[in-house]
Amino acid sequence: MTSQNVVGRFFDVRGGQVYAHVREGDGPALVFLHYWGGSRRTWIPVLQRLDPGQAFVAYDQRGWGESTSVPGPYDLEQLADDAQRVIDALGRSRYVLVGHSMGGKVAQMVAAQQPEGLAGVVLVAPAPPAPIGVTEQVQETVSHAYDNEEAVLQSIDLMLTHGGLTPELRRQVVEDSLRGGDQTRLTWPRHGLIQDVSDGLGAIEVPVLVLAGSHDKVDPPAVLADHLLPLIPTASLTVLKDTGHLSPIEVPDQVAAHIAAFVAQL
Repeated sequence: MTSQNVVGRFFDVRGGQVYAHVREGDGPALVFLHYWGGSRRTWIPVLQRLDPGQAFVAYDQRGWGESTSVPGPYDLEQLADDAQRVIDALGRSRYVLVGHSMGGKVAQMVAAQQPEGLAGVVLVAPAPPAPIGVTEQVQETVSHAYDNEEAVLQSIDLMLTHGGLTPELRRQVVEDSLRGGDQTRLTWPRHGLIQDVSDGLGAIEVPVLVLAGSHDKVDPPAVLADHLLPLIPTASLTVLKDTGHLSPIEVPDQVAAHIAAFVAQL
């Protein structure tokens, strides 16, 4: 992002450092957690549409983006621990977790711990807390989704998006998806995808906004309405129009507007 007040910064996590873009500013800081195969860049179209004074941190999760040198494990517990360390180092009195897909599952785990300073949670096309219809065949298919450029492009067209992406964004998704090493790529389909993290979700007391894509084939609105919303007493669901699973890059206007409205209400 080419904004004067956005700075690159490394945050210490267990075994290494994750890379982030940070902006100091107003209100509760937004903490952005990207999807499996994404990076902090996934959020750039959304960040560009937020108020220029809005504080945020968007970081490359362990194993992805500029954080590929951080060793494993790459499981959900480790990713949740990383998130809490980034939050602690950020030192903001109030913050909002914004998690997409796998990042949404990580955000659920962090929120379930009722950490100090958490003001709200936005779950964008989140993976549900417990696996729904995930067979071994599904796991096997997902584990090969990012094998090579051809596989990634096929995933974009068949599973991840609804309306197609610009050539630049397609290239970004391919690059990001291929950045992770084998261990990084395989931990989610083999472990994270089938892990049940629903314990503690009922104790979440802060507002939770769930944004589901109208044409999301990965985590459809109906699945989230049935298998996520009933577990979180404070959650409400909004369906984003004309988008698949990659709503932060498909419909950033809608995502940014809903985040801004949510933060304004806190």
